[in-house]
Amino acid sequence: MYPFIDFLNNFLPFLYIITFGAYSFDFIKTGKRRFEFARLSLFTTLLLHLIYLFSRTAEFNHPPITNVFEIFTILAFSVCFSYFILELVTDIRGTGPFIIIISIIFQVISTLFIEDLAEVKEVLRSNLLGSHVFTALLGYSGITISAVYGFLYLILYKDIKLSRFGLVFNKLPSLEVLEKLSFYSAIIGFVLLTIAMTIGVIWLPKAFPDFSYSDPKLISSALVWILYGLGIISKVLGKWRGKKVVVLSIVGFILALMSTMLSNFVAQSFHSFY
Repeated sequence: MYPFIDFLNNFLPFLYIITFGAYSFDFIKTGKRRFEFARLSLFTTLLLHLIYLFSRTAEFNHPPITNVFEIFTILAFSVCFSYFILELVTDIRGTGPFIIIISIIFQVISTLFIEDLAEVKEVLRSNLLGSHVFTALLGYSGITISAVYGFLYLILYKDIKLSRFGLVFNKLPSLEVLEKLSFYSAIIGFVLLTIAMTIGVIWLPKAFPDFSYSDPKLISSALVWILYGLGIISKVLGKWRGKKVVVLSIVGFILALMSTMLSNFVAQSFHSFY
């Protein structure tokens, strides 16, 4: 019924897998041409994914946020898009496979189970809500990437401590660089979450006049935002560095994950639309 959208939906997992393979090959056998191909592959994948998201929005007359599997495809895009921006800004390579694998998982699940919904709740047709969700997911993607770099930091730290100098030691950036990448990712996540929360404050009273600030999703999101804000300030002021910074990124990621699970599967929240 929607051949172009269906084609892109089925094609995206293959694009992400090809991109993952390109970055993995560059990780094992570093080369300028391999890296350029990997970056071009990632750019092409993101461009086609963006076309897919816009096409889906236009075809069904609502942002792709009406069910968890539409959210998953946005997450797949958001994670790789955040990584792509970070890679362009820092020009640091060697960590792509560890990030892109996350997008593959999200996109494969989305492709397999996504539904074509023409009839949805009217609140889900709001473009302001779509902007809120999209920037929030980009923010959480930044947090996720920050946590991945945090885990890589701890793995490399342990290998150095145990004098294990294998592939991970030879191919990963230094501890200092991993800490920097984790911190930059956290900044990206924090800024985008700030934008998402600002949009939410504007949109929320109009959509839900009787909402409560005691909503579990609002409280947990505010806690995540405050935690990262304090961590970023502490890092900038020179009070925190090294393991403290990466541990913060991991703790913040776990808190964000628990926040999502709480609002969608345990507690009753106005964020649960479907």
